[in-house]
Amino acid sequence: MYHALVKPLLFKLDAEKAHHLVFDNLKRVHKLPGARVLLRGLYDFQHPNLEREVMGLPFRNPVGLAAGFDKNAELTDELGALGFGFVEIGTVTPRAQPGNPTPRLFRLPADGALINRMGFNNDGAEAVAACLRHRRDRGLIIGGNIGKNKDTPNAQAAHDYVACIEALHEVVDYFVVNVSSPNTPNLRALQEREPLIELLQQVQERNQTLPTPRPLLLKIAPDLTNTQLDDILLIARETNLSGLVATNTTIARTGLTTPTDHVAALGAGGLSGRPLRQRATEVIRYLSRHSRGQLPIIGVGGIHSAADAREKLEAGASLLQVYSGFIYEGPRLVRQINKALVADAKR
Repeated sequence: MYHALVKPLLFKLDAEKAHHLVFDNLKRVHKLPGARVLLRGLYDFQHPNLEREVMGLPFRNPVGLAAGFDKNAELTDELGALGFGFVEIGTVTPRAQPGNPTPRLFRLPADGALINRMGFNNDGAEAVAACLRHRRDRGLIIGGNIGKNKDTPNAQAAHDYVACIEALHEVVDYFVVNVSSPNTPNLRALQEREPLIELLQQVQERNQTLPTPRPLLLKIAPDLTNTQLDDILLIARETNLSGLVATNTTIARTGLTTPTDHVAALGAGGLSGRPLRQRATEVIRYLSRHSRGQLPIIGVGGIHSAADAREKLEAGASLLQVYSGFIYEGPRLVRQINKALVADAKR
């Protein structure tokens, strides 16, 4: 039904308007008597072979939703009913901010891709924390993807990340430091070795002083060279990171089917979806091999099928996240992936 009816209707709308329409309707449907049971029957798939412990956390299945879909943690119960094993909310900044001017989200249907330049639009860390305190599905692992406000200078960025840690640590299960989004000016400069070490050391120092320190991960760009990836692994060891999220969106526009002039007219932003699949897998494989499989990796980028998910796991990912694939393939994608993983385990 999604491909035959829902998707064609949604794709006639502006991409961000369609996102909000889906968001609002999921909320409404979930409030109906019996809706949660119905959604779980349609989309959830549970099996002991899917359960795993990563970073000391119990995941009921390895398929999560990447940051960017539920920025303000308003839909975690509903997303849990759709079968996700975990949901990463955000990116969250200390203060609320509107993000970049619209339009800022675009589809490339011929490529199964999205371009976004959202700009960390969110309600702020305290408002997000309030939402999470009222969630019902306590078995769903929640990750907190955190960033700095647009008007915070890079030299003071650590203060923003620490503020998010302080506001959210009681309501999330792990944190992801996001310095790899291309949509906040100069943010990616924080991926350089010295500023990144300084940032992560300050964030980790505060995290470790909390009553219950959370696993701390770093989300990295797919556009890094192997030398930069080597630096990331050294930094991860030096700052005692619990894992990496690989990868964020890319600034590259190579190998697209969509005409070049059309892509150029859409402007700047991060590209996600099928065109990112191969590079994301390459980064995961490199990181896994060079860390000798000792550093957990959440694999994200171009997962549109069970085969894509299998590829990421075989490359060394411990867990998976979908985003563009969820938009293009619909909510049954999570169930399809999990069923395929169980079938693989039985062979």
